Amino acid sequence: MKLSIESIKSERSLWEQKGFVLPDYDPAAVREETEKAPQWIHFGAGNIFRGYIARLADELIGAGLMKSGVVAADSFDTETISKIYIPFDDLSLLVGLRAQGEKYLRIIGSIGKAVGASEEGHREFRRMAKLPSLQMISFTITEKGYAAADMNGRVLPSVESDISAGPEAHHSTALGVVSAMLYARFRENAAPIALVSMDNCSRNGDKLRSGVMFIVNGWKDRGLVEEDFVAYVSDSSKVSFPWSMIDKITPRPDPSISKALSDLGVEDMEPVITTRKTFIAPFVNAEMPEYLVIEDSFPNGRPPLEKAGVYMTDRPTVDKAEKMKVMTCLNPLHTALAVFGCLLGKVKIAEEMEDPDLKDLVYKLGYSEGLPVVIDPGIIRPEDFLKEVLTERLPNFCLPDTPQRIATDTSQKVAIRFGETIKAYEQKGQADRLELIPLVLAAWLRYLTGIDDSGNEMELSADPMLESLCGVISPAWFGGKEPVDREKVRGILSNKELFGTDLIKAGLSEKIISFFEDMLKGPGAVRSTLRNALEKVK
Repeated sequence: MKLSIESIKSERSLWEQKGFVLPDYDPAAVREETEKAPQWIHFGAGNIFRGYIARLADELIGAGLMKSGVVAADSFDTETISKIYIPFDDLSLLVGLRAQGEKYLRIIGSIGKAVGASEEGHREFRRMAKLPSLQMISFTITEKGYAAADMNGRVLPSVESDISAGPEAHHSTALGVVSAMLYARFRENAAPIALVSMDNCSRNGDKLRSGVMFIVNGWKDRGLVEEDFVAYVSDSSKVSFPWSMIDKITPRPDPSISKALSDLGVEDMEPVITTRKTFIAPFVNAEMPEYLVIEDSFPNGRPPLEKAGVYMTDRPTVDKAEKMKVMTCLNPLHTALAVFGCLLGKVKIAEEMEDPDLKDLVYKLGYSEGLPVVIDPGIIRPEDFLKEVLTERLPNFCLPDTPQRIATDTSQKVAIRFGETIKAYEQKGQADRLELIPLVLAAWLRYLTGIDDSGNEMELSADPMLESLCGVISPAWFGGKEPVDREKVRGILSNKELFGTDLIKAGLSEKIISFFEDMLKGPGAVRSTLRNALEKVK
Protein backbone atom coordinates (compact mmCIF):
# COMPACT_ATOMS: atom_id res chain seq x y z
CA MET A 1 0.00 0.00 0.00
CA LYS A 2 1.55 3.22 -1.21
CA LEU A 3 0.38 6.60 0.03
CA SER A 4 -0.61 7.92 -3.37
CA ILE A 5 -3.70 9.10 -5.22
CA GLU A 6 -3.61 6.00 -7.42
CA SER A 7 -3.39 3.63 -4.45
CA ILE A 8 -6.23 5.13 -2.43
CA LYS A 9 -8.35 4.96 -5.57
CA SER A 10 -7.49 1.48 -6.89
CA GLU A 11 -7.00 -0.14 -3.44
CA ARG A 12 -9.70 1.77 -1.59
CA SER A 13 -11.30 -1.30 -0.02
CA LEU A 14 -7.94 -2.51 1.29
CA TRP A 15 -7.20 0.84 2.94
CA GLU A 16 -10.65 0.87 4.50
CA GLN A 17 -10.25 -2.69 5.77
CA LYS A 18 -7.11 -1.52 7.57
CA GLY A 19 -9.14 1.17 9.33
CA PHE A 20 -8.24 4.26 7.29
CA VAL A 21 -10.73 7.05 6.64
CA LEU A 22 -10.25 8.13 3.02
CA PRO A 23 -11.24 11.28 1.14
CA ASP A 24 -14.78 10.98 -0.22
CA TYR A 25 -13.84 13.15 -3.18
CA ASP A 26 -11.25 13.02 -5.96
CA PRO A 27 -7.97 14.61 -4.77
CA ALA A 28 -6.80 14.85 -8.40
CA ALA A 29 -9.81 17.02 -9.24
CA VAL A 30 -9.07 19.18 -6.20
CA ARG A 31 -5.51 19.68 -7.46
CA GLU A 32 -6.79 20.81 -10.85
CA GLU A 33 -9.15 23.31 -9.25
CA THR A 34 -6.39 24.59 -6.96
CA GLU A 35 -4.17 25.26 -9.96
CA LYS A 36 -6.89 27.29 -11.67
CA ALA A 37 -8.40 29.15 -8.73
CA PRO A 38 -6.47 28.91 -5.45
CA GLN A 39 -8.46 30.10 -2.48
CA TRP A 40 -6.11 29.44 0.42
CA ILE A 41 -2.30 29.38 0.76
CA HIS A 42 -0.60 28.26 3.95
CA PHE A 43 3.02 29.04 4.89
CA GLY A 44 4.62 26.53 7.26
CA ALA A 45 4.09 23.08 5.79
CA GLY A 46 4.83 21.17 8.99
CA ASN A 47 2.93 18.90 11.33
CA ILE A 48 0.21 21.13 12.69
CA PHE A 49 -0.69 22.19 9.16
CA ARG A 50 -0.77 18.65 7.78
CA GLY A 51 -2.52 17.14 10.81
CA TYR A 52 -5.05 19.85 11.64
CA ILE A 53 -5.37 22.82 9.30
CA ALA A 54 -5.36 20.70 6.13
CA ARG A 55 -7.86 18.39 7.78
CA LEU A 56 -10.28 21.30 8.22
CA ALA A 57 -10.13 21.88 4.49
CA ASP A 58 -10.51 18.13 3.95
CA GLU A 59 -13.82 18.20 5.78
CA LEU A 60 -15.06 21.25 3.88
CA ILE A 61 -14.15 19.74 0.51
CA GLY A 62 -15.82 16.47 1.48
CA ALA A 63 -18.98 18.37 2.40
CA GLY A 64 -18.98 20.22 -0.93
CA LEU A 65 -18.20 23.56 0.76
CA MET A 66 -14.81 24.07 -0.92
CA LYS A 67 -13.65 23.12 -4.40
CA SER A 68 -9.97 24.00 -4.37
CA GLY A 69 -7.47 22.72 -1.85
CA VAL A 70 -4.91 24.44 0.33
CA VAL A 71 -1.57 25.36 -1.20
CA ALA A 72 1.20 24.24 1.15
CA ALA A 73 4.07 26.74 1.05
CA ASP A 74 7.43 26.50 2.77
CA SER A 75 9.96 29.32 2.75
CA PHE A 76 12.22 27.85 5.45
CA ASP A 77 12.92 24.24 4.52
CA THR A 78 12.04 23.36 0.95
CA GLU A 79 13.30 19.78 1.47
CA THR A 80 10.01 19.06 3.22
CA ILE A 81 8.33 19.64 -0.14
CA SER A 82 10.70 17.40 -2.08
CA LYS A 83 10.84 14.59 0.51
CA ILE A 84 7.40 14.55 2.16
CA TYR A 85 4.94 16.17 -0.23
CA ILE A 86 5.93 15.34 -3.81
CA PRO A 87 6.69 11.60 -3.29
CA PHE A 88 3.25 11.08 -1.75
CA ASP A 89 1.13 13.15 -4.16
CA ASP A 90 0.74 15.85 -1.48
CA LEU A 91 -1.35 13.48 0.63
CA SER A 92 -1.03 13.58 4.40
CA LEU A 93 -1.62 10.68 6.78
CA LEU A 94 -3.00 11.63 10.20
CA VAL A 95 -2.58 9.26 13.13
CA GLY A 96 -4.78 10.53 15.94
CA LEU A 97 -3.66 9.17 19.31
CA ARG A 98 -6.45 8.68 21.83
CA ALA A 99 -5.52 8.40 25.50
CA GLN A 100 -7.29 5.02 25.63
CA GLY A 101 -4.83 3.65 23.06
CA GLU A 102 -6.90 3.51 19.88
CA LYS A 103 -5.54 5.17 16.75
CA TYR A 104 -7.58 7.31 14.38
CA LEU A 105 -6.21 6.82 10.86
CA ARG A 106 -7.12 9.33 8.17
CA ILE A 107 -5.70 10.20 4.77
CA ILE A 108 -6.05 13.89 3.96
CA GLY A 109 -6.34 14.86 0.31
CA SER A 110 -7.02 18.59 0.63
CA ILE A 111 -3.48 19.81 -0.10
CA GLY A 112 -3.94 20.95 -3.68
CA LYS A 113 -0.35 21.98 -4.35
CA ALA A 114 2.99 22.25 -2.53
CA VAL A 115 5.43 25.05 -3.31
CA GLY A 116 8.89 25.75 -1.91
CA ALA A 117 10.71 29.07 -2.02
CA SER A 118 12.90 28.33 -5.05
CA GLU A 119 13.18 30.74 -7.97
CA GLU A 120 10.36 28.86 -9.66
CA GLY A 121 8.44 28.84 -6.40
CA HIS A 122 8.70 32.62 -6.09
CA ARG A 123 7.25 33.02 -9.58
CA GLU A 124 4.41 30.70 -8.60
CA PHE A 125 3.74 32.61 -5.39
CA ARG A 126 3.43 35.84 -7.36
CA ARG A 127 1.19 34.22 -9.97
CA MET A 128 -1.22 32.95 -7.34
CA ALA A 129 -1.13 36.25 -5.45
CA LYS A 130 -2.52 38.06 -8.48
CA LEU A 131 -5.60 35.84 -8.73
CA PRO A 132 -8.83 37.33 -7.32
CA SER A 133 -9.91 33.86 -6.16
CA LEU A 134 -7.28 33.96 -3.39
CA GLN A 135 -8.99 34.80 -0.11
CA MET A 136 -6.47 34.02 2.60
CA ILE A 137 -2.83 33.28 3.34
CA SER A 138 -2.33 31.58 6.69
CA PHE A 139 0.83 30.87 8.66
CA THR A 140 2.37 28.45 11.14
CA ILE A 141 5.99 29.59 10.94
CA THR A 142 6.61 29.81 14.74
CA GLU A 143 6.80 33.09 16.64
CA LYS A 144 10.41 33.74 15.63
CA GLY A 145 9.30 33.66 11.98
CA TYR A 146 7.63 37.06 12.45
CA ALA A 147 10.68 38.77 13.95
CA ALA A 148 12.32 41.56 11.97
CA ALA A 149 14.86 42.38 14.69
CA ASP A 150 16.61 40.61 17.54
CA MET A 151 16.07 41.19 21.26
CA ASN A 152 18.43 44.18 21.14
CA GLY A 153 16.57 45.85 18.29
CA ARG A 154 19.11 44.98 15.58
CA VAL A 155 17.55 44.17 12.22
CA LEU A 156 18.05 40.51 11.37
CA PRO A 157 20.47 39.99 8.46
CA SER A 158 17.93 37.91 6.52
CA VAL A 159 15.32 40.67 6.83
CA GLU A 160 17.84 43.36 5.87
CA SER A 161 18.73 41.30 2.81
CA ASP A 162 15.06 40.98 1.78
CA ILE A 163 14.56 44.73 2.16
CA SER A 164 17.70 45.59 0.19
CA ALA A 165 16.72 43.19 -2.60
CA GLY A 166 13.36 44.85 -3.22
CA PRO A 167 9.93 43.36 -3.98
CA GLU A 168 10.86 41.58 -7.22
CA ALA A 169 13.69 39.48 -5.78
CA HIS A 170 14.08 35.95 -4.44
CA HIS A 171 13.47 36.35 -0.68
CA SER A 172 14.80 34.28 2.20
CA THR A 173 12.13 34.96 4.86
CA ALA A 174 8.41 34.26 4.96
CA LEU A 175 7.89 37.98 5.67
CA GLY A 176 9.78 38.87 2.50
CA VAL A 177 7.97 36.30 0.37
CA VAL A 178 4.48 37.32 1.47
CA SER A 179 5.28 41.05 1.22
CA ALA A 180 6.37 40.45 -2.38
CA MET A 181 3.12 38.55 -2.98
CA LEU A 182 1.15 41.52 -1.66
CA TYR A 183 3.05 43.83 -3.99
CA ALA A 184 2.27 41.60 -6.98
CA ARG A 185 -1.42 41.60 -5.96
CA PHE A 186 -1.42 45.37 -5.51
CA ARG A 187 0.09 45.95 -8.94
CA GLU A 188 -2.32 43.52 -10.60
CA ASN A 189 -5.69 44.48 -9.09
CA ALA A 190 -5.25 45.55 -5.43
CA ALA A 191 -7.79 42.86 -4.53
CA PRO A 192 -8.46 42.37 -0.81
CA ILE A 193 -7.02 39.45 1.16
CA ALA A 194 -6.67 38.16 4.74
CA LEU A 195 -3.28 37.23 6.22
CA VAL A 196 -4.00 34.88 9.12
CA SER A 197 -1.36 33.86 11.62
CA MET A 198 -2.30 30.55 13.24
CA ASP A 199 0.83 30.40 15.33
CA ASN A 200 0.83 29.72 19.03
CA CYS A 201 1.64 33.23 20.25
CA SER A 202 -0.16 36.19 21.74
CA ARG A 203 -1.87 38.63 19.35
CA ASN A 204 -0.35 36.75 16.47
CA GLY A 205 -2.09 38.89 13.85
CA ASP A 206 -0.34 41.99 15.16
CA LYS A 207 3.02 40.21 15.08
CA LEU A 208 2.45 39.22 11.45
CA ARG A 209 1.30 42.72 10.53
CA SER A 210 4.29 44.31 12.26
CA GLY A 211 6.72 42.06 10.40
CA VAL A 212 5.11 42.64 7.02
CA MET A 213 4.92 46.41 7.57
CA PHE A 214 8.61 46.45 8.52
CA ILE A 215 9.47 45.00 5.11
CA VAL A 216 6.96 47.19 3.24
CA ASN A 217 8.11 50.40 4.93
CA GLY A 218 11.72 49.39 4.35
CA TRP A 219 11.02 49.15 0.64
CA LYS A 220 9.17 52.47 0.69
CA ASP A 221 11.99 54.26 2.53
CA ARG A 222 14.42 53.09 -0.15
CA GLY A 223 12.16 54.19 -2.98
CA LEU A 224 11.47 50.63 -4.11
CA VAL A 225 7.65 50.73 -3.84
CA GLU A 226 4.93 53.34 -4.13
CA GLU A 227 3.26 55.13 -1.22
CA ASP A 228 -0.03 53.71 -2.48
CA PHE A 229 1.27 50.20 -1.82
CA VAL A 230 1.96 51.08 1.80
CA ALA A 231 -1.57 52.49 2.03
CA TYR A 232 -2.98 49.27 0.52
CA VAL A 233 -1.28 47.02 3.07
CA SER A 234 -2.19 49.42 5.90
CA ASP A 235 -5.90 49.41 4.99
CA SER A 236 -7.66 46.64 6.93
CA SER A 237 -10.52 46.66 4.42
CA LYS A 238 -7.94 45.58 1.83
CA VAL A 239 -5.39 43.55 3.82
CA SER A 240 -6.54 42.20 7.16
CA PHE A 241 -4.47 40.52 9.87
CA PRO A 242 -6.95 38.58 12.04
CA TRP A 243 -5.94 37.22 15.42
CA SER A 244 -6.31 33.54 16.18
CA MET A 245 -5.79 30.93 18.89
CA ILE A 246 -4.77 27.41 17.92
CA ASP A 247 -4.34 24.39 20.16
CA LYS A 248 -3.42 20.88 19.11
CA ILE A 249 -0.32 18.98 20.23
CA THR A 250 1.50 17.54 17.21
CA PRO A 251 4.83 16.09 18.41
CA ARG A 252 7.66 15.08 16.13
CA PRO A 253 6.96 11.79 14.30
CA ASP A 254 7.50 8.78 16.53
CA PRO A 255 9.34 5.71 15.13
CA SER A 256 6.82 3.42 16.86
CA ILE A 257 4.04 4.99 14.78
CA SER A 258 6.13 4.50 11.65
CA LYS A 259 6.50 0.82 12.52
CA ALA A 260 2.79 0.43 13.26
CA LEU A 261 1.94 1.87 9.86
CA SER A 262 4.48 -0.38 8.17
CA ASP A 263 2.96 -3.37 9.97
CA LEU A 264 -0.38 -2.38 8.43
CA GLY A 265 1.25 -2.57 5.02
CA VAL A 266 1.83 1.15 4.34
CA GLU A 267 5.12 1.69 2.52
CA ASP A 268 7.88 4.26 3.12
CA MET A 269 6.65 5.68 6.41
CA GLU A 270 10.10 6.29 7.92
CA PRO A 271 10.81 9.82 9.22
CA VAL A 272 13.51 11.88 7.53
CA ILE A 273 15.82 14.61 8.79
CA THR A 274 16.45 17.43 6.33
CA THR A 275 19.72 19.30 6.01
CA ARG A 276 18.07 22.12 7.99
CA LYS A 277 17.41 19.62 10.80
CA THR A 278 13.65 19.37 10.27
CA PHE A 279 12.46 15.99 11.58
CA ILE A 280 9.40 15.06 9.55
CA ALA A 281 7.57 12.04 8.18
CA PRO A 282 4.84 11.23 5.64
CA PHE A 283 2.50 10.87 8.65
CA VAL A 284 1.56 13.19 11.51
CA ASN A 285 0.97 11.79 15.00
CA ALA A 286 -1.21 14.06 17.10
CA GLU A 287 -3.56 14.20 20.02
CA MET A 288 -7.30 14.26 19.35
CA PRO A 289 -8.39 17.41 21.28
CA GLU A 290 -8.08 20.56 19.16
CA TYR A 291 -9.21 24.18 19.18
CA LEU A 292 -9.01 26.95 16.61
CA VAL A 293 -10.52 30.37 17.27
CA ILE A 294 -10.25 33.03 14.54
CA GLU A 295 -11.25 36.67 14.35
CA ASP A 296 -13.81 36.88 11.54
CA SER A 297 -12.11 39.57 9.43
CA PHE A 298 -11.83 38.42 5.81
CA PRO A 299 -12.27 41.25 3.28
CA ASN A 300 -12.33 38.91 0.26
CA GLY A 301 -14.56 36.27 1.83
CA ARG A 302 -13.44 32.94 3.27
CA PRO A 303 -14.18 29.23 3.40
CA PRO A 304 -16.99 28.35 5.87
CA LEU A 305 -14.51 27.30 8.54
CA GLU A 306 -17.15 27.20 11.25
CA LYS A 307 -18.65 24.20 9.43
CA ALA A 308 -15.45 22.31 10.29
CA GLY A 309 -15.52 23.22 13.97
CA VAL A 310 -13.56 26.49 13.97
CA TYR A 311 -14.81 29.21 16.33
CA MET A 312 -15.29 32.32 14.15
CA THR A 313 -15.72 35.28 16.43
CA ASP A 314 -14.56 38.82 17.27
CA ARG A 315 -11.12 40.01 18.32
CA PRO A 316 -11.83 40.40 22.07
CA THR A 317 -13.06 36.80 22.26
CA VAL A 318 -9.97 35.52 20.42
CA ASP A 319 -7.81 37.50 22.83
CA LYS A 320 -9.52 35.98 25.86
CA ALA A 321 -9.29 32.44 24.46
CA GLU A 322 -5.63 32.93 23.64
CA LYS A 323 -4.83 34.29 27.08
CA MET A 324 -6.69 31.42 28.70
CA LYS A 325 -4.61 28.87 26.81
CA VAL A 326 -1.21 30.50 26.33
CA MET A 327 -0.93 32.37 29.63
CA THR A 328 -2.66 30.16 32.17
CA CYS A 329 -4.24 26.83 31.26
CA LEU A 330 -1.82 24.99 28.96
CA ASN A 331 1.38 26.61 27.72
CA PRO A 332 2.82 27.61 31.12
CA LEU A 333 2.24 24.05 32.32
CA HIS A 334 4.03 22.72 29.24
CA THR A 335 7.05 24.94 29.83
CA ALA A 336 7.17 23.98 33.50
CA LEU A 337 7.20 20.30 32.54
CA ALA A 338 9.77 20.97 29.83
CA VAL A 339 12.45 22.58 31.99
CA PHE A 340 11.91 20.34 35.03
CA GLY A 341 11.59 17.26 32.83
CA CYS A 342 14.94 17.92 31.19
CA LEU A 343 16.61 18.57 34.56
CA LEU A 344 15.13 15.43 36.11
CA GLY A 345 15.93 13.13 33.21
CA LYS A 346 12.39 12.60 31.89
CA VAL A 347 11.91 11.60 28.27
CA LYS A 348 8.16 11.88 27.87
CA ILE A 349 5.60 14.47 28.98
CA ALA A 350 3.15 11.75 30.04
CA GLU A 351 5.89 10.17 32.15
CA GLU A 352 6.16 13.43 34.07
CA MET A 353 2.48 13.27 34.95
CA GLU A 354 3.21 10.05 36.85
CA ASP A 355 5.83 11.85 38.95
CA PRO A 356 3.97 13.07 42.11
CA ASP A 357 6.05 16.26 42.40
CA LEU A 358 5.69 17.28 38.76
CA LYS A 359 2.00 16.45 38.72
CA ASP A 360 1.53 18.54 41.87
CA LEU A 361 3.49 21.36 40.22
CA VAL A 362 1.28 21.69 37.15
CA TYR A 363 -1.96 21.22 39.09
CA LYS A 364 -1.01 24.00 41.51
CA LEU A 365 0.42 26.17 38.75
CA GLY A 366 -2.88 25.90 36.88
CA TYR A 367 -5.37 26.08 39.71
CA SER A 368 -3.58 28.21 42.33
CA GLU A 369 -1.73 30.75 40.16
CA GLY A 370 -3.36 30.59 36.71
CA LEU A 371 -7.13 30.38 37.17
CA PRO A 372 -7.38 33.30 39.65
CA VAL A 373 -6.41 35.74 36.88
CA VAL A 374 -7.85 33.99 33.81
CA ILE A 375 -10.56 35.71 31.79
CA ASP A 376 -13.42 33.51 30.61
CA PRO A 377 -13.68 33.78 26.78
CA GLY A 378 -17.29 32.64 26.87
CA ILE A 379 -16.93 30.08 24.09
CA ILE A 380 -14.66 27.71 26.07
CA ARG A 381 -14.97 27.38 29.86
CA PRO A 382 -11.48 27.75 31.44
CA GLU A 383 -12.16 25.25 34.22
CA ASP A 384 -13.20 22.62 31.69
CA PHE A 385 -10.23 23.38 29.45
CA LEU A 386 -7.76 23.10 32.34
CA LYS A 387 -9.34 19.87 33.56
CA GLU A 388 -9.02 18.33 30.09
CA VAL A 389 -5.36 19.41 29.92
CA LEU A 390 -4.49 17.92 33.31
CA THR A 391 -6.55 14.74 33.25
CA GLU A 392 -6.55 13.75 29.55
CA ARG A 393 -4.03 15.60 27.43
CA LEU A 394 -0.81 15.78 29.44
CA PRO A 395 -1.12 12.21 30.83
CA ASN A 396 -1.75 10.70 27.36
CA PHE A 397 0.98 8.04 27.13
CA CYS A 398 0.04 7.35 23.52
CA LEU A 399 1.27 10.84 22.62
CA PRO A 400 5.05 10.72 22.02
CA ASP A 401 5.77 14.25 23.21
CA THR A 402 8.98 15.11 25.02
CA PRO A 403 10.14 17.83 27.42
CA GLN A 404 13.12 18.36 25.12
CA ARG A 405 10.81 19.35 22.23
CA ILE A 406 8.76 21.68 24.40
CA ALA A 407 11.97 23.30 25.73
CA THR A 408 12.83 24.54 22.24
CA ASP A 409 12.84 28.36 21.93
CA THR A 410 11.90 28.90 25.58
CA SER A 411 13.38 32.42 25.48
CA GLN A 412 10.73 33.32 22.90
CA LYS A 413 7.92 31.99 25.07
CA VAL A 414 8.45 33.03 28.70
CA ALA A 415 7.24 36.62 28.20
CA ILE A 416 3.82 35.40 27.14
CA ARG A 417 3.52 32.17 29.11
CA PHE A 418 4.47 33.81 32.42
CA GLY A 419 4.97 37.55 31.95
CA GLU A 420 1.30 38.36 31.37
CA THR A 421 0.21 36.47 34.47
CA ILE A 422 2.90 38.22 36.52
CA LYS A 423 1.64 41.58 35.24
CA ALA A 424 -1.91 40.64 36.19
CA TYR A 425 -0.73 40.00 39.76
CA GLU A 426 1.32 43.22 39.68
CA GLN A 427 -1.79 45.19 38.80
CA LYS A 428 -3.46 43.75 41.89
CA GLY A 429 -0.40 44.50 44.03
CA GLN A 430 -0.09 40.76 44.68
CA ALA A 431 3.00 39.68 42.71
CA ASP A 432 4.70 38.69 45.96
CA ARG A 433 2.10 35.93 46.37
CA LEU A 434 3.52 34.03 43.40
CA GLU A 435 5.70 31.03 44.26
CA LEU A 436 5.52 28.56 41.39
CA ILE A 437 6.03 30.92 38.46
CA PRO A 438 9.26 32.24 40.06
CA LEU A 439 10.23 28.61 40.70
CA VAL A 440 9.77 27.69 37.03
CA LEU A 441 11.77 30.73 35.88
CA ALA A 442 14.53 29.78 38.30
CA ALA A 443 14.43 26.23 36.92
CA TRP A 444 14.87 27.61 33.41
CA LEU A 445 17.99 29.50 34.52
CA ARG A 446 19.18 26.28 36.18
CA TYR A 447 18.49 24.41 32.92
CA LEU A 448 20.74 26.87 31.06
CA THR A 449 23.76 25.57 32.98
CA GLY A 450 23.53 22.44 30.82
CA ILE A 451 23.86 20.20 33.90
CA ASP A 452 20.99 17.97 35.03
CA ASP A 453 19.94 17.25 38.60
CA SER A 454 22.24 14.23 38.74
CA GLY A 455 25.22 16.42 37.94
CA ASN A 456 25.61 15.16 34.37
CA GLU A 457 25.89 17.24 31.22
CA MET A 458 22.67 17.46 29.22
CA GLU A 459 21.99 18.69 25.71
CA LEU A 460 20.08 21.96 25.53
CA SER A 461 17.27 22.39 23.02
CA ALA A 462 17.63 24.92 20.20
CA ASP A 463 16.93 28.52 21.16
CA PRO A 464 17.90 31.76 19.35
CA MET A 465 19.17 33.25 22.65
CA LEU A 466 21.01 30.16 23.85
CA GLU A 467 24.49 31.48 23.12
CA SER A 468 23.98 34.84 24.83
CA LEU A 469 22.20 33.39 27.86
CA CYS A 470 24.70 30.58 28.35
CA GLY A 471 27.42 33.21 28.18
CA VAL A 472 26.00 34.62 31.43
CA ILE A 473 24.82 31.48 33.26
CA SER A 474 27.97 29.58 34.22
CA PRO A 475 28.08 25.79 34.69
CA ALA A 476 30.77 26.44 37.29
CA TRP A 477 28.04 27.76 39.60
CA PHE A 478 26.82 24.17 40.03
CA GLY A 479 28.08 22.66 43.24
CA GLY A 480 29.63 25.94 44.35
CA LYS A 481 32.73 25.66 42.16
CA GLU A 482 32.28 29.39 41.62
CA PRO A 483 29.89 31.75 43.45
CA VAL A 484 26.76 32.80 41.59
CA ASP A 485 27.18 36.26 40.09
CA ARG A 486 23.93 37.76 41.31
CA GLU A 487 24.39 40.98 39.34
CA LYS A 488 24.65 39.06 36.08
CA VAL A 489 21.48 37.14 36.96
CA ARG A 490 19.68 40.38 37.83
CA GLY A 491 20.72 41.71 34.44
CA ILE A 492 18.79 38.86 32.83
CA LEU A 493 15.79 39.20 35.15
CA SER A 494 15.41 42.91 34.43
CA ASN A 495 15.01 42.28 30.67
CA LYS A 496 11.42 43.30 29.88
CA GLU A 497 11.68 41.97 26.33
CA LEU A 498 12.61 38.54 27.62
CA PHE A 499 10.13 38.21 30.47
CA GLY A 500 7.40 40.66 29.47
CA THR A 501 8.08 42.69 32.60
CA ASP A 502 11.02 43.80 34.73
CA LEU A 503 11.18 41.05 37.35
CA ILE A 504 13.24 43.26 39.66
CA LYS A 505 10.57 45.97 39.68
CA ALA A 506 7.92 43.27 40.05
CA GLY A 507 9.62 42.25 43.29
CA LEU A 508 10.30 38.68 42.16
CA SER A 509 14.00 38.73 41.33
CA GLU A 510 15.33 37.85 44.78
CA LYS A 511 12.86 34.97 45.10
CA ILE A 512 13.94 33.65 41.70
CA ILE A 513 17.62 33.99 42.56
CA SER A 514 17.07 32.22 45.88
CA PHE A 515 15.37 29.28 44.14
CA PHE A 516 18.14 29.28 41.51
CA GLU A 517 20.90 29.15 44.10
CA ASP A 518 19.13 26.37 45.97
CA MET A 519 18.92 24.33 42.77
CA LEU A 520 22.66 24.74 42.20
CA LYS A 521 23.81 23.28 45.52
CA GLY A 522 24.55 19.86 44.08
CA PRO A 523 22.97 16.62 42.80
CA GLY A 524 19.34 16.30 43.88
CA ALA A 525 18.99 20.02 44.65
CA VAL A 526 16.44 20.63 41.88
CA ARG A 527 14.16 17.92 43.29
CA SER A 528 14.46 19.13 46.89
CA THR A 529 13.88 22.79 45.90
CA LEU A 530 10.78 21.74 43.94
CA ARG A 531 9.36 19.81 46.89
CA ASN A 532 10.04 22.61 49.36
CA ALA A 533 8.30 25.14 47.11
CA LEU A 534 5.27 22.90 46.58
CA GLU A 535 4.79 22.55 50.33
CA LYS A 536 4.21 26.31 50.57
CA VAL A 537 1.39 26.35 48.00
CA LYS A 538 -2.06 25.10 48.90
